[in-house]
Amino acid sequence: MPSTRRSFLQASTTAGLAAAAEPPVRYAATDQIQIALLGAGGMGQGDVRYALTVPGVKLVAAADVYDSRLTRVREQWGNQIFTTRDYREILARKDVDAVIIATPDHWHAQMAIDALKAGKDVYLEKPMVQKVEQGLPLIEAERASGRILQVGSQYVTSMIYTKARDLLKSGAIGELNMVEAWLDRNTALGAWQYTIPPDASPANIDWDRFLGSAPKRPFEPIRLFRWRNYQDYGTAVAGDLFVHLLSGLHIVTGSLGPTRILATGGLRYWKDGRDVPDVMLGILDYPGFNLALRVNFKSSVASEQFGFRFVGSEGIITTGPTVTLAKSPPETEPGFTIGTFPRAVQEQFLKEYRQKYPPREPSGDRMPESAQMVYAPPPGYDAHREHHRVFWAAVRSRQPVVEDGTFGLRAAGPALLANTSFYEQRICRWDPQKMVASA
Repeated sequence: MPSTRRSFLQASTTAGLAAAAEPPVRYAATDQIQIALLGAGGMGQGDVRYALTVPGVKLVAAADVYDSRLTRVREQWGNQIFTTRDYREILARKDVDAVIIATPDHWHAQMAIDALKAGKDVYLEKPMVQKVEQGLPLIEAERASGRILQVGSQYVTSMIYTKARDLLKSGAIGELNMVEAWLDRNTALGAWQYTIPPDASPANIDWDRFLGSAPKRPFEPIRLFRWRNYQDYGTAVAGDLFVHLLSGLHIVTGSLGPTRILATGGLRYWKDGRDVPDVMLGILDYPGFNLALRVNFKSSVASEQFGFRFVGSEGIITTGPTVTLAKSPPETEPGFTIGTFPRAVQEQFLKEYRQKYPPREPSGDRMPESAQMVYAPPPGYDAHREHHRVFWAAVRSRQPVVEDGTFGLRAAGPALLANTSFYEQRICRWDPQKMVASA
């Protein structure tokens, strides 16, 4: 279904004028919000499923460069769905209120800016941009449009991280001094070896449209269906997974971001033609604490493992499927090392020490309290679904969201600089207030 030159020009012109012509509207509780999907791959179709669990949300259109995915969209949600290879045709439609953008990363910024200018609210998969310098123009487009933009990192909405935030804020572990975060994947699909469909061909794939701003090259379907494996289209380990961890960390700590980033790693196991690492380690300096990140696509555990350890002066908060608070027992006396001193000096030290810390007899009331407390979400809780509920509620109410473009760039920027640090083998510096890389 290739577009004609006329439809291309009409879509471009209409999209450019729509935002100026139509101010944002507030939807009544009974109004239907009509949405479109841009990028109908696994994440995109999954986002639609979550969106459609929200009452009053209806899918009316979808765009993808692979025709068979559009066939699958119509199989699931009806032949009445308008489908096209050219997303600009969708942005020109008056019956589309909001879009979900779930394309390869190199299309995120352009599509989001075009959608905002066309007067659409935007749910934008993370990372919000492929390159750091694309972030501020996207934030400006968000501001100028008056539309709702939410980045799709569900950790921001997850009650796991809001509970950890509340515990940290209450002083449960004293002063935070270090954070460890990890995300280990142990399957081929977790390592981005997605299935390549047997019907993939130049006849049903708009190859040039997929490439977009990426370097031109002959048709090679593995690059479309396993696009995360290539720097031309994706953002590697950091953009896919570091950004999730940074988003969660920023919610828990309230931090705007790190000031210094150092990353290392390598291609250790998945030697399948990719040009990005499958192991990455990062050290990030935040004001007041340090962060150590780890992502590994092949380790000894049998399933995906992820979480945080927030290490404080009085305990540790650990997140995963649950939140665990472990308190450190108070230090009643520092102890001593006096064996190398002369006997007279030892005796003098012990006399003064015991005056300050007299011996105490063991007793029941001095037994330590329970070592840890565990907080678990209710059965059936799904952070993805909750993240969509928050977005579509904001679209209806016109109230701002937490994970807007500014929050999204403050997570994406340091993650993308981790890639820069890895590839260029240098320390990168970041200004979290201005959201720019600094010398």
